[in-house]
Amino acid sequence: MIHISRSVVGAAELEAMGRVMREDGYLGMGREVRAFEAELQEYLGGQLRTVICLNSGTAALHLAVQALTSPGDEVLVQSLTFVASFQAISAAGAVPVACEVYPDTVTLDLEDAARRITPRTRAVMPVHYASNPGDLEAIYAFAERHGLRVIEDAAHTFGCTYKGRKIGSFGDLACFSFDGLKNITSGEGGAVVTSDPGVIQWVQDARLLGVQRDTEKRYQGARSWEFDVQHQGYRYHLSNLFAAVGRVQLGRFEGEFKPRRIALAQKYRTAFAGTSDLLLLHGDPGPIVPYMFAIKVLNGKRDGLRQFLRERGIESGIHYKPNHLLSFYGGGREALPVTERLYEELLTLPLHPGLKDAEIDSTIAAVMEFLSHAKLRS
Repeated sequence: MIHISRSVVGAAELEAMGRVMREDGYLGMGREVRAFEAELQEYLGGQLRTVICLNSGTAALHLAVQALTSPGDEVLVQSLTFVASFQAISAAGAVPVACEVYPDTVTLDLEDAARRITPRTRAVMPVHYASNPGDLEAIYAFAERHGLRVIEDAAHTFGCTYKGRKIGSFGDLACFSFDGLKNITSGEGGAVVTSDPGVIQWVQDARLLGVQRDTEKRYQGARSWEFDVQHQGYRYHLSNLFAAVGRVQLGRFEGEFKPRRIALAQKYRTAFAGTSDLLLLHGDPGPIVPYMFAIKVLNGKRDGLRQFLRERGIESGIHYKPNHLLSFYGGGREALPVTERLYEELLTLPLHPGLKDAEIDSTIAAVMEFLSHAKLRS
């Protein structure tokens, strides 16, 4: 089976975990987490930004939303995203407002979002679909115009740049994921990145059950015994073990993972350029370090291609089922025609740094074979 994605880890990650076990002896949140946060902060531009690591990207989104909203407030978000985006909003007591996307980038349609603003709207959550941040200048101009905070769902975009600046190095709040399949992994993990002092303190406390200013104690291998709690908190901190893996992965990213992901995406784009019944999403490998590679398969041929690939041992995926179609978020009560059409067209092909050249060549050949046969039959 040629897998759509997988974790790329090895001896260095194993050694890092062993080092924490041998030398530190404390597997919870401590010095290793502080070191990972400091290295991420340096990667993203130094002291102007603060990185707060958590145990998942979903936890990062949840605390980011909760730091900026009150129960019943509304957050604008595209429907075509992983359910984690919507769950994070509703877990915070806020209301996710499903919006359309632009069909060429699958990023938030600001004209549609503007029509959905109400007096309860507090924030907008642009989702950087398939590692493409879209037009961030337009997003921030939109937010300023309507008095909204911006929570970037940057789960797909670690290491990507926008007009020469790394995602997370600027803006309001950015939330990354470090799960097993992302551009770097810590096993499970995530981060909130911001320069807002109030959000920083709130998220640091909230990840440790709301215990006030416990973060500094944990960094020193200690903990608070006499403390106060002033707001709801969660057990969302990252462990030293996972931070150790993340530190190794960060060290491998620029020289190994990033160029391989870009090269694989470029190989797909070159092979598929001008192919009938198939459209590529807009976005250039390089600034975009692709977490995944999604294509649009037109004229009702997506499911046939997926089955054709499966029969040849090639895994593919559908990212994602629109959230407004899920029972918990309306069950299709409201129609989003662009999103629903894309849901019938999008197909994700294998892409990860461990993908061999022969495997991507086989995938490209299988796609082209199916489309050429389909064209002959039509």
